[in-house]
Amino acid sequence: MEEFKISFVKAREALDSRGNPTVEVEVRTKGRGQGIALVPAGASKGAHEALELRDGDPRRFKGRGVLRAVNNVNNIIAPAIMGFDSRRQRALDRLLITLDGTPNKSKLGANAILGVSLANAKAAADTMKLPLFQYLGGARARVMPVPLMNIINGGKHAGNELSLQEFLIIPVGADSFREAIRMACEVYYELKDYLKSKYGLLAINVGDEGGFAPPMKLTREALDALVKAIKSAGYDPETQVVLGLDAAASSFYDEDRGVYKVDGQDLTKEQLLEFYLDLVDEYPIKSIEDPFYEEDFEAFREITQRLKDKVQIVGDDLFVTNVKRLRRGIEIGAANALLLKVNQIGTLSEAIDAAELAMKNGYNVIVSHRSGETEDTTIADLAVALNAGQIKTGAPARGERTAKYNRLLRIEDYLGEEAVYPGMRIFK
Repeated sequence: MEEFKISFVKAREALDSRGNPTVEVEVRTKGRGQGIALVPAGASKGAHEALELRDGDPRRFKGRGVLRAVNNVNNIIAPAIMGFDSRRQRALDRLLITLDGTPNKSKLGANAILGVSLANAKAAADTMKLPLFQYLGGARARVMPVPLMNIINGGKHAGNELSLQEFLIIPVGADSFREAIRMACEVYYELKDYLKSKYGLLAINVGDEGGFAPPMKLTREALDALVKAIKSAGYDPETQVVLGLDAAASSFYDEDRGVYKVDGQDLTKEQLLEFYLDLVDEYPIKSIEDPFYEEDFEAFREITQRLKDKVQIVGDDLFVTNVKRLRRGIEIGAANALLLKVNQIGTLSEAIDAAELAMKNGYNVIVSHRSGETEDTTIADLAVALNAGQIKTGAPARGERTAKYNRLLRIEDYLGEEAVYPGMRIFK
C-alpha cells in the first residue's frame, strides 16, 4: 500500500551516554509514519561482533566520529530504499546486507545499517498506528521481562579492582513489572547507604550502566554487599531478589598464558570453574554470563552441564547474537541462554532470527542494552515482542537506563490484565 512506502531517510551524528558520537537515523513513510533510532555502543565487545564504523580522524572526537557511517546512510542506503514498503522488514534488511557485501558489515558499518533497520520498523509501526511491541510481536506479545539490574560495576565498566564486570540483582518475587521495579529500587537505595557508610562518599559514584563502582577488590565482597542490601530492604535473597553475574571473562583472560586473573590470582579454567561452583553454593546466584573466554565453547559446555539445574549460563561474547555461533553452542550444549544485542549483529531481522533459534532449542533469551546507550527504547519493546521474559538494561539510574524501564511501565499499563510477569519461572 502506498502509505507504507519509505519517503524520507536521513542520518545524523548524535551522542551516546558516554558522550561519544553515534548514528541517529530518521525514516518516514508516505502515510506520515515516523521512526527515529539511535544506535548504542559497547565497551566490552566480543571479537566477532559486526563492525561499528568510526572515522578515525583524531581532529574530531578523538577519532570516534561516525560521519562515514552517516554519509553511508544518506548517500548509499537512502537512495536504494526510497519507495520501499516499510512493512517488508526482512526484505529491507536483506537489501542492507547485500548493499554492504561484507561478512561483518564493515563496508557501510553495522551502526549505519542497524540505525536504518530499527528506524524503518518504527516508521512502519507508526504508520500502522501500533505500538512497536505489538507491531513486531502481534497479539501474543504480553510477557513483561524480569529485569537483571547491574548495580555494582567492575571490570571494564568501572575504575575499581573488581575482576568481574557486573553484579546484578533480579527481582523474581514480584507479581508485576511495576512491583519488580519498586523492589529493585529499594534494594538500590539500601546498597547506596551501605556503601556510603562502609567505604565513604566516593563509593557511590556510578559506572557506565548506573551501578555503583565502590573501591572493592574481591568478588565475594561485592556479593556480600548485595545480599546485605537485599535483606536491609526487607526481601529474601533466596526467593524474592536473587543474584546474577556478568563475568565478561574475556576481559581478564591472559591468552598467552592460558590463565584467568581473578581476585589477584591466576586461575586455570578448571580452577575458575570451581570458583563459580563455590559461589553458586554460597550465594543465591541464578545467572552467570560469559564465565569463560569467548572462544572456549568446551568450558561453557562443562559449566552448563555442572550447573544446568541451578543457574542459567548466558552467552554474550560467546554468541554475539550470531546464528552461526549460536548453532555451534546448541550442538554441543554450551550455555543455555542467549544475550540478545541487536547492534552485535546489525539488523533487526537477524537479531529476531537468533532469538527464535535460541527459544526453539530451549535456550532463554535476555534482551540487552550496551554500556554506551542512548535514550532509544527499542529494546524494551523488543523484549515484550519476543516474550523473552528477561531484560538487562542497567541500574534504576541514569536517563538512558530508566528510559527503558519507564517504557516497560507504559507497556504494562497498556496491556493491563493481559500482562504477565514470569518471576522465578523464567529460570525453570
